[in-house]
Amino acid sequence: MSEPRPIVSGPMTADSTAAANEPQVGKGSRSASADRDADPGESGSGPAPGALLSLVEISKHFGPVTALDKVNLDVPPGLVTALIGDNGAGKSTLIKVIAGIHEADHGGIYWDGKPVQIRTPSDATELGVATVYQDLALCDNLDIVANMFLGVEVRRRGLLDETPMELRAKDTLASLSVTSVRSIRQPVGSLSGGQRQSVAVARAVMGDAKLVIMDEPTAALGVSQTAMVLELIERLAASGIAVIVISHNLIDVFSVADRVAILYLGRLVSSGPASDYDRQSAVEIMTTGGLSERENGATGAGAAV
Repeated sequence: MSEPRPIVSGPMTADSTAAANEPQVGKGSRSASADRDADPGESGSGPAPGALLSLVEISKHFGPVTALDKVNLDVPPGLVTALIGDNGAGKSTLIKVIAGIHEADHGGIYWDGKPVQIRTPSDATELGVATVYQDLALCDNLDIVANMFLGVEVRRRGLLDETPMELRAKDTLASLSVTSVRSIRQPVGSLSGGQRQSVAVARAVMGDAKLVIMDEPTAALGVSQTAMVLELIERLAASGIAVIVISHNLIDVFSVADRVAILYLGRLVSSGPASDYDRQSAVEIMTTGGLSERENGATGAGAAV
């Protein structure tokens, strides 16, 4: 199977966003063998061979508003797929469909090539989908162990069994090379932004996650903390876990992404290896859908949420 190319590619324009002026090619080659084996594509005819997750013709409406319009997306294991788009492109709706928050109105979802139905967050969790939202959903007054086992505490004779929880928390953090925390018993409120993100990811993968979705993982983080989170994303992919990253920071996107998928007004308008894009071309497609301004204005597309 030939390597997938972008569905559309719009012309470069001189007035593209200033941040996109410096070309930056994405990784796109973290694991050449994994990319060849999966060879995921967005044909819309069914799941791609080797893809962990395939979305086929996924649509979602909220009243008269079309949030997602026949989205086709394949997510391979062991690679980082960056989901990007302008505000209102449909990114949040798409990840909520995958996470079981919203049920798609139309289309099919395939897991390891088999059709599945994701109607609730429990359905997604049972498959191995873990979502780390931007707010992280951590309790500042509890320590790291308590946060990692919140709601799934280990009990013995009706009482918390602290020892196995401590050991598993320590092993999980060590497997992700998270070594910057002083103690797994320190309150989460005392951690830096990067450390908090690490705890949230560790909690997600502790449940044997096969796909980790990260929503704006580097938002409001400093330089060193951002580097910590990006390294964590790379370690997840290196361990064979599929990762979907949603981010507006294209510098971060192209530093870790193996594949890029671009949404525009609820439609997936372009996707392919990150090496096929630079920041300027990505911004062009994000803001025009890959069409010229005249063609874009003639489409009359509705807004997504």
